[in-house]
Amino acid sequence: MPYEPPPELGALSLQEIAALVAERKLPPVTSWTPAHTGDSLMVIRRDGRWFHDGGEITRPAMVRAFASLLMRDETGQHWLVTPQEKLAITVEDAAFVAIDVKQEGDALAFRLNTDDLVIAGPDHPVVARGDPDVPALYLGVRNGAEARLNRSMYAQIIELALLSGELEVTSGGVTFPLVPA
Repeated sequence: MPYEPPPELGALSLQEIAALVAERKLPPVTSWTPAHTGDSLMVIRRDGRWFHDGGEITRPAMVRAFASLLMRDETGQHWLVTPQEKLAITVEDAAFVAIDVKQEGDALAFRLNTDDLVIAGPDHPVVARGDPDVPALYLGVRNGAEARLNRSMYAQIIELALLSGELEVTSGGVTFPLVPA
């Protein structure tokens, strides 16, 4: 069965986005304890492109499959995890890139470069890093991994914040400052 990407974010209601998020079944990577560890020879570049042993992985289905097996541990190391092995993966910045956003009421929904949909809130915080002059915004995705908001998403989030007169946004009942502490 071929992969069907979700419709454009703007065409979906928050209820439809939440239903698509809920129906996506992901592997339980945090509960697996594989005996073998090693190096995947994979790199996720700052721009979201995936490479293996120097060659770019150009099949979106492969990237999406690998992304579903991704986790980041408490030291910041990213891993590809299966029941049989846990392989280190180099991530230059964030494992995902947020490429689209939709605001509906008190919610911000994001589409990632892997077509994952994430609704910001307590389990998926928006975090400002860097310094006040050159901030970067990140979104908690899953299993410790994050998405960096691309330049366009950053600008849209700042515009939304400025509408309220504060450099912060609210989603899922949580207020997120957009200036690094």
